[in-house]
Amino acid sequence: MASLLASKPLMGGLRVQRQAPKLAVPAVAPRVGVVPRVAPKGGVSGLVGRPLAPKPVEQKRPAPAPQASASDAPAPEPKKFLGFEPLTWAKILPLGAMFFCILFNYTILRDTKDVLVVTAPGSGAEIIPFLKTWVNLPMAIGFTVLYSALSNRLSNEALFYTCIIPFILFFGAFAALMYPMRDVLHPTEFCKDLLEKAGPRFAGPIAILRNWTFCLFYVMAELWGSVVVSVLFWGFANQITTVEEASQFYPLFGLGANVALIFSGQAVKYFSMVRAGLPPGVDGWGVSLNGLMGMVVIGGLLITAIYFSLQRLVVPKLKSLREGKKKKPKTKMSVGESFRFLAKSSYIRDMATLVVAYGISINLVEVTWKGKLKAQFPNPNDYSIFMGEFSTATGTVTFTMMILSRWIFKQFGWGVAALITPIMLLITGLLFFTLVLAGDAVKPALAAWGMTPLYAAVLVGAAQNVFSKSSKYSLFDPCKEMAYIPLEDEVKTKGKAAIDVICNPLGKSGGALIQQFMIIGLGSLAASTPYLGAILCFIIVAWINAAASLNKQFTALQEETGMYITGEKPVKKDNPSS
Repeated sequence: MASLLASKPLMGGLRVQRQAPKLAVPAVAPRVGVVPRVAPKGGVSGLVGRPLAPKPVEQKRPAPAPQASASDAPAPEPKKFLGFEPLTWAKILPLGAMFFCILFNYTILRDTKDVLVVTAPGSGAEIIPFLKTWVNLPMAIGFTVLYSALSNRLSNEALFYTCIIPFILFFGAFAALMYPMRDVLHPTEFCKDLLEKAGPRFAGPIAILRNWTFCLFYVMAELWGSVVVSVLFWGFANQITTVEEASQFYPLFGLGANVALIFSGQAVKYFSMVRAGLPPGVDGWGVSLNGLMGMVVIGGLLITAIYFSLQRLVVPKLKSLREGKKKKPKTKMSVGESFRFLAKSSYIRDMATLVVAYGISINLVEVTWKGKLKAQFPNPNDYSIFMGEFSTATGTVTFTMMILSRWIFKQFGWGVAALITPIMLLITGLLFFTLVLAGDAVKPALAAWGMTPLYAAVLVGAAQNVFSKSSKYSLFDPCKEMAYIPLEDEVKTKGKAAIDVICNPLGKSGGALIQQFMIIGLGSLAASTPYLGAILCFIIVAWINAAASLNKQFTALQEETGMYITGEKPVKKDNPSS
């Protein structure tokens, strides 16, 4: 039919071509990115066979750019607050609250353990070196072995709960059960007979056995600082923060934490004053411990709740951001293999040297200072009140140092910040030992100020501890934690456990061992004071050398991983293709 309609014979054998009926062609929008087909001038349409009339020349329009799909469109940048994204603040604020609670508890435990042990029946400051060497160090090693084994079997979240819950239960049980039953639990009469037979040379070890529940409290309080502060908190913080975030916020964590230090110091002072005002016959220590340990338990529960919320709300978002990055499979090593692996790393050895050197240095001064402190304040109430004021002063000075530390990291970088703590400890330690040795020479001058050489030594020792601890909290700890971040997960987890849990008490017990040998060899702590000052200088020189070596390795590792802290600019390499 179409051919008949198109061509029909007429007169004279001529054929007249009829126009084919126009078919309705639906208007179809051209596909995006495809230029519509245009017939040439005088050419033939692609739809019908008749010629097209010439069209005026029009300027060709550029083809529209291909439209990207919704999935390929770049995500809008999140709004920033004070220069950081909301996800960063979602990490930093809860971590700051955790650190606040952890150091609030630690200050209460640290002050309480000293009062319990030093003022216990048949005990004194001389018990501390024996405790740190023969009780604290073995328990720290045992915990590290257990932690390394559990890290191969448990998830990070389960490992956190497994470590912190026993502490909360113990401190609650100590105030509620162990202290009220101390007369039943302590072998007082047996230890008295043992001391008469063995002699006063063994008074320290026998005092540990006689007051074993107090000594267990002392060790658990020490482990709180090593385990909960160093391993659990800083380990978790290093997992979810970057080096840039750490350089900005790690020093500021201490701002809130040292507010907690101030409050906890005042809490210890308050309960000490309550204990002093109780009527005769009332167990003042029982009242104080119930209040103090109640706050510790509440703080521990808050720490656990904050960690739980971070695991549910923040960590999944971080995992989704890191899914695209290739991660090396985790190699599970035995405890022995872990220690051998860590011992081969010069990076880990330098970090261990820093921690051990700090422990030895602070212990060489601290034990001598606490002996002077007990001589000045033999009454437990006065001793506890002074320790509360000491903690408040530490928090105030550290708060100021925290503000300065952010500027130090930004202006001078990691290397300078890591050297400030050993230099501060060296200067203040030498001043303390000089005053102890030259007390008689300055006695007339001190009398004009209304002070005795003993009280002056107590104040100078307190100042030494305040400035040493403030520089540790504001600079030493952030430097140490930043150094972990570029490491691989295996080295980071097990290296941190080995350094913070073993090397920390190893340094303290190492200082205690030095003092024990000096006392036995020279006859008294006073006679060994000049030698302790010389040993302090030697230890701090080794500390400074290790910090300089670690700074070089840390800088190289940052260039390799691309993680940099504020104040240290990355070295940009020229692209040969450009």
